[in-house]
Amino acid sequence: MAKARHPFDEALLARKRDKVIPHEFVLDALAPLSPTTRPMFGCLAVYVEEKIVVILRDRQDYRADNGVWIATHAEHHESLRRELPRMRSIRLFGQPVTHWQILPAGSPDFEESALHACKLIRAGDPRIGKVPKRRVKSKAARPRTPVRRPARKRK
Repeated sequence: MAKARHPFDEALLARKRDKVIPHEFVLDALAPLSPTTRPMFGCLAVYVEEKIVVILRDRQDYRADNGVWIATHAEHHESLRRELPRMRSIRLFGQPVTHWQILPAGSPDFEESALHACKLIRAGDPRIGKVPKRRVKSKAARPRTPVRRPARKRK
């Protein structure tokens, strides 16, 4: 006999099925690289192998920072901006320049720019993507190593 589901379980499953991936066309464009995704900052982080390449954001708060966040370094901003002229630093962090750059969803050429960034990623452009630092677990979370005491000498 099949177990009846609780109405809450049904609602939860329906919500997970209905969850929309922001700017899903980016994942389609990166499909040849077999990207993986992970939730991050209430957004969707996209990885190619071990590198995080972009974050897809479409949220109600800080709408100016909705779009495609590009993982890069400050030394690449100028050369990338020549190819992606509407690219800018993310304002959400409150700093004038950040390593994360954004292609704003409100730009008239948003999809074209995002697809160009995907083309650069597919070509292996070294200016885009970062290998995230490994997280160090806190001392409380680390398993304790047993302390070895020297054996006592018998008299």
